[in-house]
Amino acid sequence: MNNKHDIKTLNSLIETTLDSAEGYAEAAKDAKSEQLISLFRERSGERRTVASALQKCVRSLGGEPEDEGTALGSAHRMFVNLRTSLTSADNKAVVDEVERGEDHIKAKFEDAMKDKGVSPRAQSIITDVYTSVRHGHDQMRDIKKAFHAE
Repeated sequence: MNNKHDIKTLNSLIETTLDSAEGYAEAAKDAKSEQLISLFRERSGERRTVASALQKCVRSLGGEPEDEGTALGSAHRMFVNLRTSLTSADNKAVVDEVERGEDHIKAKFEDAMKDKGVSPRAQSIITDVYTSVRHGHDQMRDIKKAFHAE
C-alpha cells in the first residue's frame, strides 16, 4: 500500500499543530491574566501531545515526521508579536488572535477528515486527535464571545 498521501497529510497536520502549540506559548507570554496564561500553556502542551501522536503515526507508516511548524506560522507569530508590542494588546486582542488560529487548525483537520484518499488507519488517528482540536477551538470561541460581550 502506498502511504505517501497519508504521510503528506499527517505531516501537514503536524506542522499546523506545532504552529498552534507555538501560538499558544506566545499567547501565554502576551496574556495579562494568570487564568489565560495557565490556559494557554495547557493548550500548548495538549497541541504538542497531538503532534506527537501524529508523528508516531507517520513513523509507523515508514515516513519521516515533521518536527517544526510552517514558515507561514512563524511569520504570523512575528507579525502578531510586532502588532502586540505596538498596540500594548489586552487580553481581548490576544484571545482574538488565538481564536483566529483555532479556526485555521479546526478547518485543516476537518478537510483531512473529508479526504477520501486518506487510509482508514490514518483517518482513525486524525479523528481521534480532532477531539482535542475541536475542544480547544470551541473553548477559545466561547472565551472570545465572552470578552466581546463585555
